[in-house]
Amino acid sequence: MSIPTSALLAQASGMMLVSAWKPFLILLFWVPWAWVITKVYDKHAARFFLPRRRWNVIHLVAGTLALLVALLMPIPGEAAFWVGLLAMLVILGADLYAYAYVANKDERVPERFKIRLNLDSLRQSKAEKEAAKLQAKVALTIKAPDDKGKPAVVVPPPQPETPEYEVRVAAESVYNKAMLARASQVDIGPAGAPGKEGVYGVSFLVDGVRQPGETMPPAVAIKVMDFWKAAARLDISDRRRKLQGFCSVEHDGAKHVVRVTSAGVQGGGMRLTLLFDPEQAVLRRPDELGLLDMQLAALKEIASETRGIVLLAAPPDGGRTTLTYSVAQLHDAYVSNVQTVEIEPQASLEGVRVNKFEPEKEGAEFSTLVRSVLRRDPQVVFVGDLPDANTAKEIVKGDLDRTRVYVSLRADSALAAIELWLQTLGDPAAGAKRLEGVVAGRLLRKLCTNCRVGYPPSPDMLKKLGLPADKIPQLFKKGGQVLIKNKPEVCPMCNGVGYIGQEGIFEVYKLDDEDRAMLASGNLAGVKAALRKKQQPTIQQSAIRKAVDGTTSVEEVMRVTAPAAAAQRPAAPRPAPEPQPSKT
Repeated sequence: MSIPTSALLAQASGMMLVSAWKPFLILLFWVPWAWVITKVYDKHAARFFLPRRRWNVIHLVAGTLALLVALLMPIPGEAAFWVGLLAMLVILGADLYAYAYVANKDERVPERFKIRLNLDSLRQSKAEKEAAKLQAKVALTIKAPDDKGKPAVVVPPPQPETPEYEVRVAAESVYNKAMLARASQVDIGPAGAPGKEGVYGVSFLVDGVRQPGETMPPAVAIKVMDFWKAAARLDISDRRRKLQGFCSVEHDGAKHVVRVTSAGVQGGGMRLTLLFDPEQAVLRRPDELGLLDMQLAALKEIASETRGIVLLAAPPDGGRTTLTYSVAQLHDAYVSNVQTVEIEPQASLEGVRVNKFEPEKEGAEFSTLVRSVLRRDPQVVFVGDLPDANTAKEIVKGDLDRTRVYVSLRADSALAAIELWLQTLGDPAAGAKRLEGVVAGRLLRKLCTNCRVGYPPSPDMLKKLGLPADKIPQLFKKGGQVLIKNKPEVCPMCNGVGYIGQEGIFEVYKLDDEDRAMLASGNLAGVKAALRKKQQPTIQQSAIRKAVDGTTSVEEVMRVTAPAAAAQRPAAPRPAPEPQPSKT
């Protein structure tokens, strides 16, 4: 039986999946997706030690499923192709977004290497790059604040081959090197030793450790400092007074707020400090500080009371402001009158009234401002510094039955903070009478989890740390390198330092009547023994626990808690004469 030719053609056409041009349309979308997966995502996963094999399987399944859906959509007629194509785009887009979302949440991926799929930001970045290319080929978008409260204005880049252009390049170089080093602060100032003046140096503060940078002639350094002062709308001609302002810097989708501070130095020079994202650096929840569980519970118990004095202590650059702001968050500022007295407020807390001390005003005294605040019947007051004895005297004169006063001190331990408080006040009995607690902390660096190296500790090391030899099979030390395709390379997360980020170590003590009685009698040795009996970890014990759980290394524990470092305690604030009666 013969089959008509028309029937054969119909059957053949029915077997055709798509028209000849339709596969090209499918590949027009599928090929770019495959390029991103192989050239970008796969290398990204390998570089930062993400689960590369698992993601490759996910991408393979997504790509195969997308093709099958595009070609075999079970819908009759021409609509099948278009519905299938749309479904394919959804699957491929979901795959791209899923990897970017999960990878960006992983702590192993530094901020500057996070994947950004925001088309608006891409277009904006492209426009900014094109504008920069046309004007002066500068890399950074620097915005200065507007005097009239309007949006910040872009600092215009200078024309190439001009002296201003060279200054801009030098200023941007300082910023870029700081970002590459993960610095939180940059300082520019005289670096020559006595008798060798005439050299300015750049230094970077990276995870609390100072790292030297380049040196430059004074003429170049002054111009670079003037550039950043101008960007923050500071008076360039004023090289003696302390000036402070802000600007913002944007580059490759990352935006940072920069606090610019300048001040004169002895000999007629000037020093400039660039502090990156100052508010973000000091705002941490109490459970993000690094407190051990029992310490966090003790801190919450101390904060639950609204009377007496509590000391908050840390050494310089040791997290004192962060500790203060974190404790402030334990008080509900909407049901309690919470205020701060600060010389340099670092951030704003919702509902908290900030009282800024302005020393440049004629007759201004920090103690007078503290007295004024305490007379307003607040429930909670945070005194951000203890510059003199009069401030301490005004605190103990306050209505401490109805007011909780937190006093921030520069001290490296709880006992040192208590000693400094009593010494400043000059009256142990008055200082101990309403002292309810003390919290002291320091900062240590955290090991980079991407390159840290595990090792079995020796029995002698464990004995020195006070740890049982049979229960600690492994500790960690810094690495700095990773193996990529069996070749050692500098770790991309920590830039070879071996550490990334900081965490606090603390001691938290609630004081009782017996402790206060010993303090009033000057028995500091008895107080030290009493604090040990409270079964709260000391700073040293807190640090050792973080070494045991792999957060940090034994070397870092020794660096932070060594007696030599602890011995550098600030002297007691200068005594001050008795305040005159207020006229108000």
